[in-house]
Parts: sequence; C-alpha cells; structure tokens
Amino acid sequence: MNRPKMATEKGVPSNSRVLMLLGQLERMNGEAMVRDVEMARQITTKILHLIQTQEKSGKEVMSKGSSGMEVILSSLENTSDVQTTLNILYILSELLTVGRGRRVGVFVSKGGTGILFQILITANKELSPSEELMLQLHSLLAKVGSKDRKFGVKARLSGALNVTINLMKQNLQNNKLLLPCLQVLRVYSSNSVNAISLGKNGVVELMFKVVTPYSKKNTSLLKVALDALGALLKSRTNARRAVDGGHVPVLLALYLDWHRNDTRHRHMLIRKGLLVCLRNITNIKLGRKAFIEADGMRILYNSSTECLPVRTLDPLVNTSSLIMRKCFPKNRLPLPTIKSAFHYQLPHVPAAGPVAQLYSQPPGGRTNHQLFNKPLKKVDDVVDESDDNEETEADTDTENEEDEKDHHSANDDIETDINKLHPKKSPTRPFEELRVYERFFLELSEDFQGYNFECSKSASTTSSSASFSSSSASTRSTRPIIVPTAQALSPKHMPVPSFQGDCNFVKGQHTQPSPPAPTTTLPVPLTPLELDTIHLTTDQDKKEEAHIPTPDGHTTMSSFTRSPSQGQMIEQELARALECVSLEEEGALNADEGLKVKQEGSPVSATRHIQSPLLLGGITTRRVGGGGGSNWGSDCGSEGAEDEGGEGEVLEVPDTALLLPLHDPDLYVEMVKGTHSVPLYAEVAYPDYFGHVAPTFRETHMERVYGVQRSKIFQDIERLIHPNDILDKVVYDLDIPSCPVIEDHGESLKFNSQFESGNLRKAVQVRKYEYDLVLNSDINSNHYHQWFYFEVSGMRVGTTYRFNIINSEKSNSQFNYGMQVLMYSVQEAISGRPRWVRTGTDICYYKNHFARSSIAAGGQKGKSYYTLTFSTSFSHKDDVCYFAYHYPYTYSTLKMHLSKLEALRTPQIYLRQDVLCETLGGNSCPLLTITAMPESNSNDHICQFRNRPLIFLSARVHPGETNASWVMKGTLEFLMGTSPLAASLREAYIFKIVPMLNPDGVVNGNHRCSLSGEDLNRQWQNPNPELHPTIYHTKSLLQYLAHIQRAPLVFCDYHGHSRKKNVFMYGCSVKETVWQTNISATSSDLQEDLGYRALPKILSQIAPAFSMASCSFVVERSKESTARVVVWREIGVQRSYTMESTLCGCDQGKYKGLQIGTRELEEMGAQFCVALLRLKRLTGLRNHQHLLDLESDIIGTQSKVVSSCSTTYVMDEDEPSFLEAIDYSAESNDEDAEPENEHVGQVHENPDPLDQLSDSETNHRD
Repeated sequence: MNRPKMATEKGVPSNSRVLMLLGQLERMNGEAMVRDVEMARQITTKILHLIQTQEKSGKEVMSKGSSGMEVILSSLENTSDVQTTLNILYILSELLTVGRGRRVGVFVSKGGTGILFQILITANKELSPSEELMLQLHSLLAKVGSKDRKFGVKARLSGALNVTINLMKQNLQNNKLLLPCLQVLRVYSSNSVNAISLGKNGVVELMFKVVTPYSKKNTSLLKVALDALGALLKSRTNARRAVDGGHVPVLLALYLDWHRNDTRHRHMLIRKGLLVCLRNITNIKLGRKAFIEADGMRILYNSSTECLPVRTLDPLVNTSSLIMRKCFPKNRLPLPTIKSAFHYQLPHVPAAGPVAQLYSQPPGGRTNHQLFNKPLKKVDDVVDESDDNEETEADTDTENEEDEKDHHSANDDIETDINKLHPKKSPTRPFEELRVYERFFLELSEDFQGYNFECSKSASTTSSSASFSSSSASTRSTRPIIVPTAQALSPKHMPVPSFQGDCNFVKGQHTQPSPPAPTTTLPVPLTPLELDTIHLTTDQDKKEEAHIPTPDGHTTMSSFTRSPSQGQMIEQELARALECVSLEEEGALNADEGLKVKQEGSPVSATRHIQSPLLLGGITTRRVGGGGGSNWGSDCGSEGAEDEGGEGEVLEVPDTALLLPLHDPDLYVEMVKGTHSVPLYAEVAYPDYFGHVAPTFRETHMERVYGVQRSKIFQDIERLIHPNDILDKVVYDLDIPSCPVIEDHGESLKFNSQFESGNLRKAVQVRKYEYDLVLNSDINSNHYHQWFYFEVSGMRVGTTYRFNIINSEKSNSQFNYGMQVLMYSVQEAISGRPRWVRTGTDICYYKNHFARSSIAAGGQKGKSYYTLTFSTSFSHKDDVCYFAYHYPYTYSTLKMHLSKLEALRTPQIYLRQDVLCETLGGNSCPLLTITAMPESNSNDHICQFRNRPLIFLSARVHPGETNASWVMKGTLEFLMGTSPLAASLREAYIFKIVPMLNPDGVVNGNHRCSLSGEDLNRQWQNPNPELHPTIYHTKSLLQYLAHIQRAPLVFCDYHGHSRKKNVFMYGCSVKETVWQTNISATSSDLQEDLGYRALPKILSQIAPAFSMASCSFVVERSKESTARVVVWREIGVQRSYTMESTLCGCDQGKYKGLQIGTRELEEMGAQFCVALLRLKRLTGLRNHQHLLDLESDIIGTQSKVVSSCSTTYVMDEDEPSFLEAIDYSAESNDEDAEPENEHVGQVHENPDPLDQLSDSETNHRD
C-alpha cells in the first residue's frame, strides 16, 4: 500500500493504521466519494472502530501538525451518503468528547460549525429526514456551540434556527431527539438577536409546554429545557411574552411543586433553573407586577425560610432573595423632601451644576426652623423606570453576554494629555492681587530686632492681629447654650499668673499680661476646700467676685481643680443624676448652689462634685435619672415640671486633665459660643464636652457572621408580607421644627442630633426594638448621606436594639469587612471611662428598596439607597449614648485644641495663629505658622530662619472624614512638643497649616460639602471667593509663595477613606500616569525627579499603619480639580499628596486585624512629621534617587496593569470574597458593585539609605 500523503508529526509512526486509512479517505475525496459509496462507508467504519478502541488513534488524528481534521471535514462536506455522514459524525463525536477544549477549538477553526449547519439544512430538505442524522448533528452542534463565538450568527444566517424549532415541534414526545435540540437551543438563545427571533416563532410558549406540568421523569431534559428558557427570557421582549401568556403563576406553582416534592434535594439544579427564569422575567416592570400579583413574595419567602437550615440550598435562597428584593415595591424615603432639613440661602447661586438645579426647584427644607411644606415632586420623583420602554434590543450578534460586556478601557479616567501632565509655566494671577497675602508670611520678613531672646513669651511670636481664639470667642451669639454640667467650670483656663503656666489660656494678644484673679491663689499642694456659693443667674447687672475679666471684655468663671497623678485612670461611681443646664452666654456666671472640689483618699481620685441647678431663666433643664425613662432632647409640652427633684442631685465629673492635656470642658463651652451653625444649635453633646480617652484594649475587626445579610434582608421582606406587625411610628423628626422629639410615654427610644456636627434627620420605630434612621443630606444638596452622629436615651438594659440607617449612598462599605460603629456612654464617661468604643453586631451594608430620585443620583434612574444595619444592647439604666460614623472632631474642638496648644508654646517655638478668612456661615478659618525661633537676631540666624523650606498642610475639606482631624491633631501636638525630634523639625522647616478647610460643613453635620452644597475638593481649579472662601484664600497663599519663588517642598492634604484599609498616599507622576495608558510619549516628556516617592516610602518604613502597596501616583481626569493635582500642576509642587487614612483599620503591619482608633491616627500624624525630618536628611545626600532605587519600585508597579475598574484611582474595595456572597445590589451584575481587587501592585522593597539611616529618630518613634 502506498504511504498516505497526509502530513504527519514527529513521533507519530508514518505507518500508523488510522493515518493510512485517513490517507485513503483523502484520496477518495471528490467524485470518488460519490461513486464508491461502499468504500467510503468501509473506511469511515474502520476509522471509527480504531478511535473507539484505541485511545492513541484519536491522539494521532488530533496531534499538532496532523491534517486529520481537515480530511474528516472535507469528507463530511463531500459525501451525500447518509451512512457515511453518520460514520463521520460518530468519529467527530468520539474525537471531540475527549480533551474537549483544544480539540473543539481546532474543529471550529477549520470551519466545522459551518459544515454541520450546511448538512443540517440539506438533510432537512429531504421528505423524511433521518432521525439518527438529526440527532447526531444536534448532539455535535451542542458540543461545539459554546466554543464558537459566531455560532448564533452562523445558525441564523444558515437558517438552522427554523430547522431546530420545527424538529422540536414535531418531536415533543421524543425525548431522545428533543434533548440535543434543547441543548442547541440553549446555545442559540445566548445571542440576544436569536432570542428575539426564536420568541417571535413561538419558542417561549413551546418551552413552557416542555417544562410543565410537574413530573420527575426525564429530569435531565427538564434541566436543559429550563436553562434554554432562562436564556430566552433574558430578552425583555420574551419576558413580556411570558408575562402576557400568564406564565409567571405557572412558574411559581411549578417551583412550589418541586420545593415540596424534592425532599431529598436531589434536583436542586431544576429548582435553580426555575428561579433563574423568574429572575429574568422580573427584570422588567411587568414581570415584577405579575410576580407580586401571583403572591410570589410570600411563596418565595416561605420556601426560602424552609431552605435556610440546609447549607447546600444556599444558591436557591440567594436567588430567591435577589428576586424578592428586586420585586419589593420601590418606596420613597419617608421625607417631605430629599433636600436638607436646613436651608441656607447662598449669596449667589452658581449658573450651572447640581446646586443651580436644586435652587430651580420649588422651595423645601427649613429656614430658621420654618418648614416649607411643599413637596418637591420633581426633585423627589421616584418611579420604576428601569425598563419597559419599548426600546429595540441591540443586535449584538454575540453569544456570551459576559464576554461582550462593554470592554471599555479600564484606564479611561487617566489623564492622557501630556500638556496637562506638566506644571504650568505661566502664573495665573498678577502679583498685585496676591500682595495682600504677604501679611500671612511675616516670618519671611521678620528681623526680630528688639526681641529679647532671654525673655520667655514675647509678642514677636504672635500675630499682630488678634489671635484666632480671640476672634472666634469675641463673635458670640446671644442664644442660650445648653451645656452638660455647666457650673463645673474648670480653672484650667483661668488667667491667674500663679497658676500652672502650661494651662494658661488668654484671649487676645499675648502682649497683654494676664490680670490677677480677685481671689486668693491656690496653695500647693492643693488641700480640699469649699468655695462660697457662686450664683448662676441670667441677671446681666450682677457682678460677683467670681467674674474674672479677660482682655476681650468677657468674663470667665473661677473654679479650682486638682491635677491627678500621672499614669493612673480615674474611675468614679455614677452619681444619681446627670444634669444639663442652660447657660446665658453673655451673662455673668453666678451660682445658686455651691461648687466643691473634693479629694477622697488617694490624691488620684479627685472629682468635681456639682449640685444640679434650678430652672434657669425659663430654659428647661434636661435630666437623666430619677426613676422612669430619661427626658432628653427638646422638651415638648412639659413646661412647669422642669424643677422637680433638682436640688439634691449631684454629678461627679472626672478630672481627666492629665489624660487629655488638650481638653478642657469649660473652654470647650466657651468655644461653642463663638461657633455659628445654620440650625442655631443650642446644645453641647456630652462626648465633645467630656472628651475622649483612647481605650487601652485592642478593638479587632468584627468577624462577619455567615448569613447575616440574608437574614436582615428577609426581615425587611417580612415587612411587606406581614404589614400588620410593623409599628411605623415616628419618634424623631427634624422636619417638625417646633418639636422634633415625639412623646410616647416611655415605649420608644428618644433620639437627638441637635448639636454641633450632629446628623440624624428622622427616626421611625418599625418594630418594638427596631428603628429606621434617615440621615440629613448636606445643606444646599440633596444627597451625600454617610456621616451620622446622634444621641439615644430611654433604653432598656440588656435588650438588643436594631438600627437601620436606610439612606446611605455608596455602593459598598467597610462595614461589610469588619468595621463597627462607634458608641459613647455618658454613664461610662462619668464613671471615669470617657471614650468612644466600637460596637455593634450583625453589621452589614446592602442595597434596599428605597429608591433614589434621578436628580439625587446624578441623572441615573432606578438607583436605590443602601442600608447600614447594626444591633447593639446597652449596659446601664437611664444612660445616654451617642452613636457616630467615626470619632467626632468638631470645629469647637479644634478651636479648643488650638487654644491649649498655644498655652504649651515655649520660648523656642515660633507659633502664630491667623484668621485666613471667614466662611459663608460666619466661622473663622484658622491658619497656623509653626517653626523654631532663630537662635539670635544675628544676620546669619535670621537668614537661616527666613530661608527654611516650607511645608504646607491642610485637612478636613470633607467634614465626614473626621479621622483627618485626628491625624492633624497628632501632627500639631508633635510640632509643638518638646522632644529633640520636634525641635529638629521646627529648625528644618516652616509649617503653614490650615487644620480645617471646611468649618461650616463640620459644624452643620455635613458629610462632604460646605454650605455652598459643593465638594470643596473639586473647586481648586477655579474657586469662587464668595462661595469657596477657604479654598480661594488657601490657593492664593500657595500662589503667593510660587510668585516669590518659595513654593512648598511638600504639600499634603489629609483625608479619610471609607472603603479601604490602612493609611496611604496619592501623588502625581507623569511617568506612572503615561505607563498606565496607551499614549506615546517621548523620553523628554517623561523626565521627572523620582523624589515624589521618597516621602511615602519613608512612611511605609516607620509608620505601622501606612501601606506603600496602596499608594497611587496616577493623575486622573476626574481628580484634576482636587488640591493634590492643582498644587502639583499650577503651583509646581512635585511632592503634592493626598494622605488617606482608613475609617476601618489595617490589614498589614503591626495593626493588622485591628480597627483604627484615635491613638493610631494621632500616631500617624506624628510619624508624618518624623518622615519629613528623614526626608530633610535624605535630600541632603547626593544622588539620593539612585540610592533609593525608586526606579525599581516604579517598575514593580508598572507591570501590575489596572484591572476591571472604571478608574485608576486606587480601588474602593480591597477585600477577598466572603464564603457568603455579599450581594450589594438587587441585580446580580449591578454596575455599582465594584470589583474588590487592588490594581496597585505590591512594591518590592529594596535596601536603600532609608533602611540604613540610624539617626536619632529611629529610636524615637513618637
């Protein structure tokens, strides 16, 4: 026999039997195949036998380099004999059954799919097509269909769709033939155009004939039929057909039959298939309506509840849950308007944008506590608009919707304009305009002539204008301030020279000496003493001895306290009552019951005993204690009962002066008086008054309980199924201006948020121990709901309460990854433990059934709010507790801290506090200058002083990111400290610091905006001096510095990040931005100093909470108007950063697995200072970039391509998946459910000078 001409691969014997037969078959191709039919049958039969009996034969045919597949397909195409065709189909079936992936790919690439369709069409033209031929063709098509991306298009163009449909219609009872037809139909239907075409030809109705009625016969066929039906119903047109045909009740009844009869759970895939059909039908509004009308909610709820104990049935429960959530009727939030409950009229409204849109609507919200009861129908329109427009469905001609999702570049937010990636060369404003800012830089021209360097505190170190604390305190309001323990005015700020100097607080210029107190000075050591009664009254004319004048003309009350010993915690038993009295702000302070300082036993246990006051000036007092529930919040209709039991009640206030050296309750009250809020707050929250001492115990990430989200969602669904069980009782409502607290005779919790930084708009009791809470949107906005801070009282001890914050907006949250809310107990505080602690169980965050209006969702329709739910119990009877999103840090707290820091200043520190500007709300924006005093007024020392590099720091542009203020507090305390490192740092740099860029937002409880209703960190490109004064003037300071060639060495804006762990930085790099895109750039375009990576690199080595792997130096278009990018691009600051601190905790380093606290945040602020000192020393080394090997760091991240995210901004989620799938959305492929992978690669740490630096700071990790 002649050797076959077939190509063979090395290693395959050329005399292989199967190859020889294939060679014969190849020679027969063409006319011989038609003439010698019997020979073709014999050869194909022998090949089939060899492949069936010898595994190696199949390998030889399919081996690389072999042309066996071409020969087989050519023979299939040329033969007209049915038996030969069947033999070849059997051969292909055998070949493609083994090693399906590669072999099917070869078959498709050789055009096999088209040949099969051609034979199918030809066979169909016969009067009586061979059933076996049709069976084998469809079996083979089912095998290859999923691997051929153009399968659906080929089927439609060839006419195969109709062949298969007709075959099914004729063989509904022939299960043997029906099964492969259904398998092929399943693949056809994955193409949306095919699905519509099939639906028009009655296939949807045909499929319902196949899947009904319930029968356990032919379950494999039923499973395939349901898969095919599910694929068909992805088309909205087909879903409408199913609804119009009355098939929704049929599917539900069928599902119920399978649920009841499949007691051993052997047919879970069939049950899942039925649910998938329901899920796809309910993607349209008509489907949801039909589902509700067919009592689908109750059917799925009851069946799912029965499935819950069986873990293997979780896929059924999860799909049922998704369907029920989708079909849950969309509700509006229970509010008259989604605009803020508070209204602030802007001096002028922007021409365009969300704020302009808001002002174009009918009025809503409150002006000075007056509610306009006109609902914003246009603004709040909530309609189920997600579908059901008769839109034509796109002819995508693709099989796999997953494969064909919009493959838009993951990098399309990256800046690709090279010109925008280089600093601007020309100044943006004339110097004449900027010259007025020279007064904020006195240190650059100060000559210190006449300064006595031996004197302690000279006027030279203070501003020529009044100090910041003076200006803020001197603009007092005339409203009464309700203050906890108002008579307990500590003397820690009393301006008595003989008192301890480090607690001195003087309002006004430091050039003015403190006046002596008209009382005897306190002997040391302090002995117990009782002062005569000091009356508290509103009579402005009485001037008692206790009225101590201060330089600004106001009075301070004298009182005395004793400092406890270092290092010991103060714990005192709770006294019977806790009083909160009103303080007439301008009136002199007189008391009617005595003020005592008591020492008991050890000098450590000092407390201040204050007897409760009587009713003051008609202002109601608020009480805790004395029997039945507390009476906190604004009293409504209880006039005349305020003075019951007031005289004998005593509060022991712990003195935590040493634990909180920068906190003074009475100074805080003074600062509150100069703070202006839109709602005119007249109360002080206890946590802000008492202060917060960071707990010494570790607070680990909360471990998520399996199934917790599902159980919460089911409880929500119960509301619809059992509406009679729901109380729906409003207990707190800011939209009722006269009386937001609704009286209920002690059956409900009492809520309050009417204090600085408070945010809670409404509380609705839905079950006995469950409350829905609604947050207030930012003023002049209709969204940004995230920050919360509110008070709760009237609780029962040991009872578990569930709280649901129902109008959160972000699509994911660290509350799903171990973060807990914060709680502050007043009972704990007055027992010596004043602290915020992480609390809450069964915490999860998920999409709910409250719909967002398209205006509030940026024009997008069908968006929903998210629920943060947590449960907690209370330990103390008659307690008052506060809950917060993160550790609160109010504007008044900042003013208090700055005032106390000024008192800590030593002669060696140059500290100046200026008022940068006044905000829209009338609050002052402080600007600090900190550096070291020159050693003398010699020219050399003065020159060195003036020429120090500048560091510019800012924080709290977003009010809800309170962690930024705690980091800033750590920075300020370090800078004002007495350590050698702090002294070295002050000698190295001049610090310009704006510690709070958005005071108005902070005061009014906003989450992101200022009173202008805009995100101030998106206004840096073109800030408006009226609407964005703090940004306008801060940018002007930087522009002034750029003009005089003194641009800062480092600019850093402190922020908080809600959806990532650790602390990290965003910077700006041309090279790293270009590397993440496809744009071409010359080497000269990519020239840049690599020093921008030095500071984060240092931080990653010395700060345990800092993660270099989370840092990003890519410039995005969406961030081009942020401080970081504008300062880099316009001011030319290469080291321009945003430093983001987690709200949750860390997943690496020393703090791995722990939630972050104020101690760690303040430590981060201090470590930032240490890093600046190391940066100073490092920049003194020559060629330090080469030593740092920063280039290799960048290359290490370059290869980590940005993955499937819409922006290169560091991903919002950085968590692994849970065992329980966290379904954030009501739709399985919701666009909001961001991926959870991190695109920034792990930076490979290389040894460099940073590791070898053994300066003193390595031993002082303070």
